[in-house]
Amino acid sequence: MAEIKPFRGVHYNREVTGDISSVICPPYDIISPDMDKQLHNRNAYNFIRIEYNRLQADDSEENNRYTRSAALFQQWLEQKVMITDEEPAIYVHDQFFHLEGDEYKRRSLIVRVRLEDWDKNIIRPHENTFKGPKKDRINLLWALNANTSSVMSMYEDKDLKVTSFLKKMDIGKLLISTNEIDGERHNVWTITEPKAVKEFCDYFNDKPLYIADGHHRYESALIYKKERSTCDEVENHDAPYNFVMMTLMDMDDPNLIIFPTHRLLHGLEPDVINNLDGKLALYFDIEHLSLDDSDVWQKVDSIIEDEANMKLTIIGLKQGAVSILTLKDLNTAVAMMPAERSDVYKKMDVSVVDHVILEKILGIQSDDEKRIAYTHERKEAVNRALNGDCQLAIIMNMVKGQTIKDIADVKDRMPRKSTYFYPKLPSGLIVNHLV
Repeated sequence: MAEIKPFRGVHYNREVTGDISSVICPPYDIISPDMDKQLHNRNAYNFIRIEYNRLQADDSEENNRYTRSAALFQQWLEQKVMITDEEPAIYVHDQFFHLEGDEYKRRSLIVRVRLEDWDKNIIRPHENTFKGPKKDRINLLWALNANTSSVMSMYEDKDLKVTSFLKKMDIGKLLISTNEIDGERHNVWTITEPKAVKEFCDYFNDKPLYIADGHHRYESALIYKKERSTCDEVENHDAPYNFVMMTLMDMDDPNLIIFPTHRLLHGLEPDVINNLDGKLALYFDIEHLSLDDSDVWQKVDSIIEDEANMKLTIIGLKQGAVSILTLKDLNTAVAMMPAERSDVYKKMDVSVVDHVILEKILGIQSDDEKRIAYTHERKEAVNRALNGDCQLAIIMNMVKGQTIKDIADVKDRMPRKSTYFYPKLPSGLIVNHLV
């Protein structure tokens, strides 16, 4: 199914930039204004200058964030700030990160993957995209002719062939090793031996790939491919623009962390809040646990782990308490959802929240960002509800890779703001120059 290839990656030259941890940056879509300032001050060669160049008041067709990124990228290549590997490689990426005091290592593989339209069902999405982000990435692609950020994707390795391959390999040459910064560090190895590369690529001949994070980047690359192909007099099936840089991960890797996205509600009328308990009781059994109990969250987690019935958690329904909602009848909830949606979609807790609680009971659209804010951190969601920053915090349950696979396999999409993959892949670690 999926066609993957090695490629000659572009990466920073440590002899020029110093430690690589100071020059890589997060992907463009999570860079806040404060983070932007911090990254610009961190190192004169920080990749944010390529990934997400700043807007300027006098921007024009000839001089704008994209043309500045392109000029800087070319300059850094010429000055050997960034260098291109001599041999095509499969890049093995070990990303070390911290979570609740423990260090984890997530191993992934950076490759080129042939771009395929969704209807071929070879590359499978699980969420919808929006025009704005795609336009931005397409403009950057045209300016740089390069993938600056990798599309995070998952594969299934039930027979452990990929795992076994990596274990028996001597991994290869250590290309990059960073110090820790912002709680993360990275090692990148290369596999270049032609026989080993072919053996590895062949494992994916019968595997689909599931996009985890980077749907906008993938669709932008698809559009770029189609636009670029019209410029060629002769069709070139293997032209670099027919491929996109992907980072592949085993969906059963226990260190593949998928946070849910919690809903924070505000702007609700007082009578709506006052009557909410009774309206929820029509569809849910409600249990209140005191937040004064030292082990309240252990109790909550224990209750939620029982998957016999769908359970949700709310802060703000009762003062000083965390409320556990157990769905009484799934069929009643399903009747409130769009009929064309798949059974997988209708059994998701986020679907019940969006269609039953938000739309049916509260009368607000699930995409109403004037009254709904989001966070993937449970502690933040709870604190914001207790501090009065929001009226209600709906705590979502952890999402499994299998759920993403299931909904992608039936060609459906998850509700928006369903998942948050942690940690994000860095930009600038490896760049795919489409030449």
